[in-house]
Amino acid sequence: MTPIIQHGGNLHEAARRYGIPYDAWLDLSTGINPHGYPVPPVPADAWRRLPDNGDGFAERAARYYGAPDASHVLPVAGSQAAIRALPLLLPRGTVGIAPLTYGEYAPAFARAGHRVTTLDVTCALLPDEIMHVVVVNPNNPTAEHLSASTLLQWHATLSARGGTLIVDEAFADVLPSQSIAAHTHREGLVVLRSPGKFFGLAGVRAGFVLACPRLLQSLDETLGAWTVSGPARHAVSAAFADPAWQAAMRAQLVSDGARLVALLHAHRFTAHSTPLFAWIADPRAAHLHHALATQGVWTRFFASPASVRFGLPATDGEWTRFEAALHHAMTMLQK
Repeated sequence: MTPIIQHGGNLHEAARRYGIPYDAWLDLSTGINPHGYPVPPVPADAWRRLPDNGDGFAERAARYYGAPDASHVLPVAGSQAAIRALPLLLPRGTVGIAPLTYGEYAPAFARAGHRVTTLDVTCALLPDEIMHVVVVNPNNPTAEHLSASTLLQWHATLSARGGTLIVDEAFADVLPSQSIAAHTHREGLVVLRSPGKFFGLAGVRAGFVLACPRLLQSLDETLGAWTVSGPARHAVSAAFADPAWQAAMRAQLVSDGARLVALLHAHRFTAHSTPLFAWIADPRAAHLHHALATQGVWTRFFASPASVRFGLPATDGEWTRFEAALHHAMTMLQK
């Protein structure tokens, strides 16, 4: 039986486990921007008509992400759809994946008949047996970041082997200059992007695969028609077309991320972070996660290594609540 993959945001499970009403929780278990983009009213046609690939959606995504052009962009129903389908389209081989990263990749490649092996992301040269590599950049949850030069060097190595480099840039919007989306004209390079994290639009279930047209055509045929709904296309298009909001939000998230790291440092934790989340590895992680949960603060716990990921509070009141809960949890752990 395939193991159930755990994700953040599972508040109903937390409410059942701890007996705290759903609406009483402070959810810090995801890396989704709590200051979601203010989507304008959805026009009636977005509900009535089937999505139309001629509506400029891919073109807008290409401009926003810096892809070569719209032929290198495929809108999908969230990155999840592509993660499940892409392994089926690649030559079977050994795929290298970091030991702690987004948990959907390894099972998807294993189901498709690939051999999954642990990838040391600090290695200068890829082992000879690795044909494909998956990198989440920056990594979720450890916040590790690989340079564009390293990734492009890996791509050149894999391409010479007939392999593929998949780079998941779900958290790259805050620092767009670090993206390698502009290089997706190269065969064997796939970049996944998601408006759900930075724009706080996870509920629309929209994502984009950036790659060569040949691979995108195969993926499109596999996924079928109308993968992204009309209302989702409306919401994401509006967000892409608002550079003022984007610039202001990047500045706010950098500030909020620094505030989160400072709070964790004040409690003597070594935090690794992106502007949208912070991660700590600590032998007390399970107890800390539980102590916060008993106060209605939900975080993301990882067993190996023992660690906790924290998302951002949204308001001053939520920051105050989290600070108090963290102080109380640390007091309990020290007894």
